Amino acid sequence: MYLSSTLCRAQEAHHAERAATAQLDNVRAIATKAALAWGHEALSAEQREARHSRTKHIVALATLDTRKSRAERDRLFSEKPDRGFESP
Repeated sequence: MYLSSTLCRAQEAHHAERAATAQLDNVRAIATKAALAWGHEALSAEQREARHSRTKHIVALATLDTRKSRAERDRLFSEKPDRGFESP
C-alpha cells in the first residue's frame, strides 16, 4: 500500500509545527528530521500519483478510438502487438 501525498503533507506539517513549538533541543531536531523525511515521501507520492494519472489517461484515449475495431484495440494491450501483421 502506498501513502497518499495528502497524508504525507499533513504529517510533514504536523512535525514542522512540533519542531517550531518544541522547547527541548532533541525533540526539535527529531521533529525537523521527521518533517524533512515526510516531505521527501510526499514528493515521491506526488510523482507516483502523477504517473498513475497519466497512465489512466493514455489507456482512456486508447480505448476511446472508435475508428479501430475491437481486435485492433486489443492488439495495443497484447504481449505480442505485431500479431496479425505477418507477411503471407
